[in-house]
Amino acid sequence: MTSARLRRLKSRRQIWLRVHLYLGLFVGAVLAVVGFTGGILVFYEELQDVLNAEQIRIQAPPASQRQLCPLDDIIAAAETIKPPGSRLDKLYYPRHADTAYKLLYHQPAPAHAESGEQGDGYYVFVNPYTARATGKQLWHPRDRYWGRPLISFIMQLHYCLLLDTPGVIFVGIVSAFAIISILTGLIVWWPLTGNFRTALTIKPRASLVRFNFDLHKIVGVYSAAVLLVVVFSGVYFNLPEQVNVLVKQFSPLQRPNAWEGMESAKIHSRSIPGTTAITPGQAEAVARHQYPNGQMWMLSAPADGQGIYYVWKRNVRELSRYIGYREIAIDQYSGEILKRYDAGSGSAGDLFLDWQWPLHSGHAFGWPGRILVLLSGLACPVLYVTGVIRWLQKRRAKSAAAVIQAQKNPGKVRC
Repeated sequence: MTSARLRRLKSRRQIWLRVHLYLGLFVGAVLAVVGFTGGILVFYEELQDVLNAEQIRIQAPPASQRQLCPLDDIIAAAETIKPPGSRLDKLYYPRHADTAYKLLYHQPAPAHAESGEQGDGYYVFVNPYTARATGKQLWHPRDRYWGRPLISFIMQLHYCLLLDTPGVIFVGIVSAFAIISILTGLIVWWPLTGNFRTALTIKPRASLVRFNFDLHKIVGVYSAAVLLVVVFSGVYFNLPEQVNVLVKQFSPLQRPNAWEGMESAKIHSRSIPGTTAITPGQAEAVARHQYPNGQMWMLSAPADGQGIYYVWKRNVRELSRYIGYREIAIDQYSGEILKRYDAGSGSAGDLFLDWQWPLHSGHAFGWPGRILVLLSGLACPVLYVTGVIRWLQKRRAKSAAAVIQAQKNPGKVRC
């Protein structure tokens, strides 16, 4: 490489360095919080089991004697201790043999009771083998972020910085700028002379200033690939409509956004005169009979007389080893399957978006994937702290150089 070309590249890199600096100072502060809390949430289910073990962990009988109670008995047990006036929203199946059913109940919002708007959300836990309620927990207070369990608090801090809907949008926008920050960091890191060995290692026995620089560089370059994937998926979950607009430029989409597997607004149960609604246990039986493969994951109860039962199954190996989940919509009166969505099906755009949650959570690749996402989350505060330290070091060095220059030229006074 000629010296003239090297000078041009270095001059160009200074521009990218300034972009990276100013983005990092602002975006990095938010990303440090969002990334750190996201790293913790990789293991949110395990943390729930530990922090609320008294209600969630149960004594499982020997494997030969394990028999789950009928689902309707589980719900009947939950109804005995549910909050007054609340209705069943979702039911989560036990993840392991020694964990309880988890049923989410929502009370109506006090000022919006007639509209059906949801108020406080509670979890009710039920032993799957005895159909006895083990307790309940306020999980999602409607109008406040305090007074909720630690994991629920961390979730809200991660998702919206405790700022409700404006926070959701803000975190999504910041995450989009974070992608630019990561890319400019890679541009600044790229060794123009081709000395990748130095660029990929920490200099031994270096000064604290050099160690801080190398640590920022190494953590950034080694976490960049995972961070780009995780941050992009975070943009999608916070700003799904905007990301859909982008994806639709390349492929049509069958689903409206990140939180709806199917267009629920267009599916309704058809009331049949003289008939009553089927029970959740009967809806479960329909899903199990029609689609026996996979593990029961979640059941969503109808919200009103036209509502639908939604049943989710995961680990459906026939669909995908990594993102195999299936969503089934069932009419609450006839028990007819109205619609089905299989993850990994549909257009290339649907497949791309199906991957976002497994990649964001790390579950796509099991424990190795979760650990990588955890480490990338922990890298965010490290990058921010070392970046700020590096910025302050350079400011101090520049100030010291200016003082020395002034001492050498005392006759030159800057007005």
